[in-house]
Amino acid sequence: MNIYNDFNAFIKTVIEELQSIDKLPPDSLIDNISVDPPRQTTHGDLACNAAMVLAKKLKQDPISIAKVLSERIISHPDVEKVDIAGPGFLNITLKRTVWHDQLRKVLIAGESFGDSEIGRGKSINVEYVSANPTGPLHVGHARGAVFGDVLSSLLAKTGYSVTREYYINDAGAQIDILARSLYWRYCEKLGQENYEKPDGFYPGEYLVDLAAKLVIKDQKHWLDKSESEWLPKLSSYAVDEMMKLIRQDLSDLGVEQSTFISEKSIVESGMVETVLNMLSENGLIYTGVLDPPKGMKPENWEERPQTLFRSTAFGDDIDRPLKKSDDSWTYFASDLAYHLDKYKRGFTNLVNVWGADHGGYIKRVQAGVSALTEGNVKLDVKLCQLVRLLENGEAAKMSKRAGTYVTISELVDSVGRDVVRFIMLTRKNDAQLDFDIIKAQEQSRDNPVFYVQYAHARSCSVVRMAKDAFNDQSFDYKSLQKSDLSLLSGFDELALIKLIALWPRVVEMASEAQEPHRIAFYLNDLASSFHSLWSKVREDESFRFVVTDDLELTQARLSLVCGLRTVISSGLKVLGVEPVEELRG
Repeated sequence: MNIYNDFNAFIKTVIEELQSIDKLPPDSLIDNISVDPPRQTTHGDLACNAAMVLAKKLKQDPISIAKVLSERIISHPDVEKVDIAGPGFLNITLKRTVWHDQLRKVLIAGESFGDSEIGRGKSINVEYVSANPTGPLHVGHARGAVFGDVLSSLLAKTGYSVTREYYINDAGAQIDILARSLYWRYCEKLGQENYEKPDGFYPGEYLVDLAAKLVIKDQKHWLDKSESEWLPKLSSYAVDEMMKLIRQDLSDLGVEQSTFISEKSIVESGMVETVLNMLSENGLIYTGVLDPPKGMKPENWEERPQTLFRSTAFGDDIDRPLKKSDDSWTYFASDLAYHLDKYKRGFTNLVNVWGADHGGYIKRVQAGVSALTEGNVKLDVKLCQLVRLLENGEAAKMSKRAGTYVTISELVDSVGRDVVRFIMLTRKNDAQLDFDIIKAQEQSRDNPVFYVQYAHARSCSVVRMAKDAFNDQSFDYKSLQKSDLSLLSGFDELALIKLIALWPRVVEMASEAQEPHRIAFYLNDLASSFHSLWSKVREDESFRFVVTDDLELTQARLSLVCGLRTVISSGLKVLGVEPVEELRG
């Protein structure tokens, strides 16, 4: 379905044929040849760099090579003409019938148009969110959640078998603080003020609510118990309840995750010891003292002998401690155990979606994974930058429920799930994103999800208008497949068809780059093109989609509208956004 891939393959075949008859040397390099949409519409339909790639390799004149290639390319039945531009670009213009055939393929394939097999037979583990289970999810988590969820959907659309995973950090010191914070609220609820508020106390009304549930459940049972008795029980209870909150937040946001892995279960399984043994057997563990970097001390740095992993042998900046001075494991050690667990479950393609504050953690984890799997695992880490929440350009107010931040549930309640999801993808993941709550509620060009949904709703309205105008006529996709698409000959109509036909390429490139924001950008461009064509109807009635005295022209234009509707719907579903048929104020 990807016309750019089809012509890329054709041009490589041309080169191989020219090699076979000695028109080109046999060692011509073809791997870096690309076929792309031209930057300007006046430069044809396809732009190819083949002549320049070959010229660099062969140390020949690119124009001469371009002439040889163009003589063969023009023989393709779908090619109208080939121009040589600039230093040797091949600008290829296709016959109109090619684009009409592309539109017909959309009508035949429906929303499977754009699906790809580039990931066929490959499994991939995408881990995202993985927030500490110490409270409700906030707006920053929403960005990583949406990014990971949409990336997973995008990978699935291109043929990958995707596991959507959440790592529950339930074995760290923060869980003890959570339990102590809950116990303080529990004592407060029962009128007991003799328990001192713990260091790092978690504020927010969610623990007040949880303490009330605990009182109903256990009454005064824990008041006369020692910390050693209540701490493990309340830790487990608090984590379970927090995960219920988190799962609900994710559900409200439309985020799917099929697998939840507990850090505590990883540690208790002995996987950390397995990591230590594997690294030791390969001579990658030693006892040493870390030098602190200038001006700051790294995490877990202690001026005493420590158990260290030779992570510098795998590209890290310094070697990393696996044990603390009290002989407990570092978080890094348990994290390596978790990644080894992924590998033992059969995954060799891993994607971790982290917050930007974890950027300094990437090298050490990649080093550990490389050491433990002998380089057999590809680990990509995607960092999501901060989200700045605004109200008419001013910083948004904080949450009473969470105490220090705005929760996902509050944001979804305020603007709606679809708006949150789409706006989270209006910037590349590693760029800071401004989310203005007021603008997100507007039905205007400034609200990107409204703009795209409006294009879909408008396309649906065209079909309804056609049905009203032609009472006994069917306009389903099966009947539209037979339309005379040669009637779509105007510049704007053909430009829109070409943009629709770009969809499979957008999907593949977004998947390969692991950049789901490209889908949102493309949908915005597609909506803009359609809205522009819609506006021309007001200026010139010849652009009308429904021509009441010309059924054939109406069918052709409805084919265009339905092709657009199909691709917008498909794209919105990848983003997890509803393709609405009517917009109501």
